[in-house]
Amino acid sequence: MKGTAHITRSLALAALALSTACGGGDSGGNPEPEPQPLPEPRPTAATLVFPENDSECTEGAIVNDNQSRVTFQWNASQDTDSYQVNLRNLNTGSTALATSNTNAVDITLLRGVPYEWFVVSRANGTTETASSAVWQFYNAGPGITNYAPFPAQAIAPTRGSTVTASPVIRLEWSGSDVDDDIASYTVYFGAQDPPPSLAEGLTTTSFETALAGAGTYFWQVETLDEAGNRTQSELFVFRVE
Repeated sequence: MKGTAHITRSLALAALALSTACGGGDSGGNPEPEPQPLPEPRPTAATLVFPENDSECTEGAIVNDNQSRVTFQWNASQDTDSYQVNLRNLNTGSTALATSNTNAVDITLLRGVPYEWFVVSRANGTTETASSAVWQFYNAGPGITNYAPFPAQAIAPTRGSTVTASPVIRLEWSGSDVDDDIASYTVYFGAQDPPPSLAEGLTTTSFETALAGAGTYFWQVETLDEAGNRTQSELFVFRVE
């Protein structure tokens, strides 16, 4: 009987060990992990409404002879808590910022000056942002009967880009004018800053030219309208490797 009792006791101890390993008995097992919080959704890009692209803005409230107050508007974007309006004076290159918790904000501008603007959508709890398209407009000025063209925008090669070496490169740009009276373009191109004049009197928005090999190149476009107004683009820089 002693042998039988020993076997019975051994079986009981084994059953207890198995019960403990499977989570039975007391509540001393490992706790369930805490669920991870869901990441904040990324905001979507806003759609610009006003001032309209490539237009003359005439709806501002006159502040004085030099300034007017314009209400910038855009469509609200999803998962967005605030907006940052980015504004650039196309004559001087100076920039300014304005913030809003709604889809509109009033900004005081110089009159008779071209501007570029876009909106960045932001959300609390995330560093992710989304940017709208970039629009440009002229803020109406006193006594202006014909506006100068907007500065040409590079399409290819863009500023800061790197291209593969080839015998010829194609320069492409876009131009626009509130009065729709662009007459011609002059292209400046070269390996020095400022680049020399390459071609004048162009009526297309592209031009092919030879490359001298690898290195850094500069190019710029001057736009002339039928009223004799001239506008210089910013300097576009790219590398050839």
